[in-house]
Amino acid sequence: VQLVESGGGLVQPGGSLRLSCSTSGRTISSWAVGWFRQGPGKERELVAAVTDDAETYYTDSVKGRFTISRDNAKNTVYLQMNSLKAEDTAVYYCADGGTYYEGSYVPDYWGQGTQVTVSS
Repeated sequence: VQLVESGGGLVQPGGSLRLSCSTSGRTISSWAVGWFRQGPGKERELVAAVTDDAETYYTDSVKGRFTISRDNAKNTVYLQMNSLKAEDTAVYYCADGGTYYEGSYVPDYWGQGTQVTVSS
């Protein structure tokens, strides 16, 4: 199983980015998928997740700004990030499978990470 992220980069505060994560080696349709991030000097945190029946979770700091979505036909999960702030700067990791319950997620598989830098 391989997860490949794309879409990271440098963006100014207030800007937008869309991250994509494509999974190969298995189908994601029966599993929760999500995005974590790890900022400088911080622990890795769950940013957003979506279950197999489309229930979503967002950490408080991104509610109203980020949107997670999944395209099971393409085996891909997305994270649309709007109104980005400097504190959103982090390496973002997609995750697949494992156990998810009400904001607690322990995935089976991880992507390699993509850097998002929000700076003027």
